Amino acid sequence: MNRQNLFEDWQNLGSRQVAVNGVELQVTEHGEGPLVVFCHGFPELGFAWRHQVFALAEAGFRTLTPDMRGYGGSFRPDRIEDYGIMAVCGDLIGLLDDVDADDAIFVGHDWGASVVWRLALEYPERVRAVAGLSVPATPRPPAPPLRILRSRLTDDFYMCWFQEPGVADAVLAADVRRTLLQDDVISARRMVSQSGADMPTPPWLSDAELNYYIDTFSKTGFTGGLNYYRNLDRDWELSAHLDGKAIDQPSLFIAGARDPVIQFTRTDRLPAILTDLRASIILEDAGHWIQQERPNEVNDALVTFLRDIYSADTN
Repeated sequence: MNRQNLFEDWQNLGSRQVAVNGVELQVTEHGEGPLVVFCHGFPELGFAWRHQVFALAEAGFRTLTPDMRGYGGSFRPDRIEDYGIMAVCGDLIGLLDDVDADDAIFVGHDWGASVVWRLALEYPERVRAVAGLSVPATPRPPAPPLRILRSRLTDDFYMCWFQEPGVADAVLAADVRRTLLQDDVISARRMVSQSGADMPTPPWLSDAELNYYIDTFSKTGFTGGLNYYRNLDRDWELSAHLDGKAIDQPSLFIAGARDPVIQFTRTDRLPAILTDLRASIILEDAGHWIQQERPNEVNDALVTFLRDIYSADTN
């Protein structure tokens, strides 16, 4: 499937609005078979999973792919606290209830990975297995995350800069192309130091695909996604019951070797946190947007993981 056909085929899938947990999510459904739910990160949309949605349908799986709350065609609450990770987890449980599914395999990238790791801990009976891309599962930190980040990486670290309501929102929205094309930048100063017009479209993204992202975020802004970061400490405060807990479901981790996230988070502790880790895959010469940048390798890893789980269920 060439890239132009992929873009058109995604648009032809259509979507529906699903009322869950006090919000409405725009959800794309495709395929038949065991259920897989995709969760995107920042700044992305459900569209970020277009390569995987079609590959998994061909492999015999059904997928649900929402624009997460605060993004795209989904509802954007006004209150910062409405973007806490437990509210987002509640959305995903609501999606399962909407399709009368007892459980599903959840796959997340970036913030979506943080969400599905937490979901596996909070709702183990609803998470058959879990895969995280780019952001590894980590133990609960001993102190509020922002205190640790500021002490180690200063206020110039992008997650710290995102904290003040309205500040990053305006800067990111002023040059949407620049914001969307960031890859390996974790410094706020560097993040805003160039013009999007001077940044080439990466080879793994067509002009039509990039324009789809630009058009959507030009309409919605970035506040919804930024509000996830503004709940970091609150999410930590509400997670004391998870201290020392491990994720026991079958799990998979995939990241790019050039992804800055794995430069400031540890992956060597994964086997202790993920007690049934089936594979930890680091793709050389790949950056943060791994499922779009290296779709064939990500698809192969996901299909292998999924088939292994469901073949075990039938034996």
